Amino acid sequence: MTVIALAATRRRVPLAAGACLLSFTAFWLAQRAADVSMIDLMVYRAEGETVRAGGDLYALRTTEAHLPTTYPPFAALLFTPLPLLDTAAMRTLATLGNLALLITFVHLSLRMIHGERHARVEGVLWASALAVWCEPVWTTLRYGQVNLLLAVLVLWDLTRRSGHRWAGVGIGVAAAVKLTPALFAAFLLLTGAVEAVRRGPWRPAVRHACVAAVSFAGATLLAAAVLPYDSRRFWTRMVFEAGRVGLAEDTANQSLRGVLARLLHTGEPGAPWALAAAATGALGLAVAVAAALRGERAWAALACAATALLVSPVSWSHHWVWCVPMVLLLGAEAARGGGRARWVAAGATCLVFCSYALWWVPHGVGRLELDQNYGQMTLSALYVAAAFTFLLAAVTRLRTSRNA
Repeated sequence: MTVIALAATRRRVPLAAGACLLSFTAFWLAQRAADVSMIDLMVYRAEGETVRAGGDLYALRTTEAHLPTTYPPFAALLFTPLPLLDTAAMRTLATLGNLALLITFVHLSLRMIHGERHARVEGVLWASALAVWCEPVWTTLRYGQVNLLLAVLVLWDLTRRSGHRWAGVGIGVAAAVKLTPALFAAFLLLTGAVEAVRRGPWRPAVRHACVAAVSFAGATLLAAAVLPYDSRRFWTRMVFEAGRVGLAEDTANQSLRGVLARLLHTGEPGAPWALAAAATGALGLAVAVAAALRGERAWAALACAATALLVSPVSWSHHWVWCVPMVLLLGAEAARGGGRARWVAAGATCLVFCSYALWWVPHGVGRLELDQNYGQMTLSALYVAAAFTFLLAAVTRLRTSRNA
């Protein structure tokens, strides 16, 4: 029986690899046919050039869109090798790197959901072949973004065995590049604090959070030593200027702030957003901690990811690459437990992120989003709605497991 199973596996892996290669090739050709700009990658390159030349990082305006620097200074240090490559080579390497990161992300997601022994190669390849076509992944590669890298760093941490000495480094470094992943450290600290009250003063999750904090501090201090002026400007001024990132009402802004800006027809939702974000942050972290305490690490990690994207002032559609493990988890739950509701939830979530529906509404130059009607606002709020639905599913899952 083992020999038969091994032979079947040997046949399935090449088939899955061929399908993945075919899908990635078609994706590559489609992106080239669309003449994608990889505009964010060009901004990263300009940041690297500015650091190497000793220029003012946060005075930089680059590309035809005159985009500014928005990341912490540590990110710019990582971009300093980019000017050594010509533009064509840089774009090719960025695309290949992101495709490799997608496969790694899917592998880590399946390992988190099923356990290491069940993250089979053919499953990873099939899932990657499909995931590359969802809107957040497409847009990440279209812009040459770093979202998949940051997600892999976070998931690498969260899939380590309890007490692993390096667990936390990935989250800390990711937060030093872009601040949103810092919520994972808060989640770990809260989880460890609750565990400490129940079982003792020192828990692995606390150590995990401390390593993340130390890693973040180390990366930030390194940037401060190399770029003291830019670091001082960022941490005393730029970090508070959400408007530098983009217009709140932009359709691509799939955060609570973006939805409220479109709903209220204002570029700055102010107090309503602050209250909604605070309530959502508290609720989402509570769900994530409760899931972690019950041993539901996939639900815990993805509840935290959904919360981070909801409460961030700006969560561009390409930040939602976390939809990949969300759909995989919902699909795994449907396959395990059956039932029409589970399959509908998995299918609807997949449809939301693969439909590109948020781009069906008026958007672009002229702040057209401020005049959207209710139907258009619904389409441009689908990622936020999917995230809240996922949190509700997590609560239902926890109640079901408690009553079982």
